[in-house]
Amino acid sequence: MIDYAAARLNMVESQLRTNTVTDRAVLDAFLAVPRERFVPPAVQRTAYVDERLPLGGRRWLMEPMVLARLIQLAAIGEDDIVLDVGCGSGYAAAVLARLARQVVAVDSEPLLVAQAVARLRELGAGNVLAVEAPMAEGYPARAPYDAILIEGGVTQLPEAMSRQLAEGGRLVTLMGEGNGVGHAVIMSKSGGVLSRRPVFDAASPLLPGFERAPSFQF
Repeated sequence: MIDYAAARLNMVESQLRTNTVTDRAVLDAFLAVPRERFVPPAVQRTAYVDERLPLGGRRWLMEPMVLARLIQLAAIGEDDIVLDVGCGSGYAAAVLARLARQVVAVDSEPLLVAQAVARLRELGAGNVLAVEAPMAEGYPARAPYDAILIEGGVTQLPEAMSRQLAEGGRLVTLMGEGNGVGHAVIMSKSGGVLSRRPVFDAASPLLPGFERAPSFQF
């Protein structure tokens, strides 16, 4: 029998703290959310290794260390409204729910959204709205958002993301070409303009809808 609580504590202490995740609220949120509840039964035993875990259908749960560093970068306050794009089975949304006033979690995969709704309900995360919608379109009905987390790789940022980010808001994601090379970025909105700053090296499979549009060639 695996002691998941002990494994979760070890994840926080040996993976997060040792990789510049120092925000007490972020660490407490990761310590409180049972990651094993958000992955398929076949991989529950490895829920706390610092690796991406398959959710099915070419979708992945991001590594704990990468996710924690992205969330810390977003500097989420207790009054913030956060958009979680590509929420998958709802793990990051459950973590964000402990930091923000409200979380809108969006995914285009019906099965994953259903899983997210069920898990979040079981954990009492009543401040999360999980919706099925095209991920690249965000969720304008609850915009603007103080912070946006895009859970996966992107080659370019859809205009909808910029429009839905509040003035002074922060957007965090992983940018790359889906070839195993990329970096975490934070984008900040000031005067209606997004500025981008790379922070650390990390890569993730591209999210559907966030690939670079094919260019016309003769």
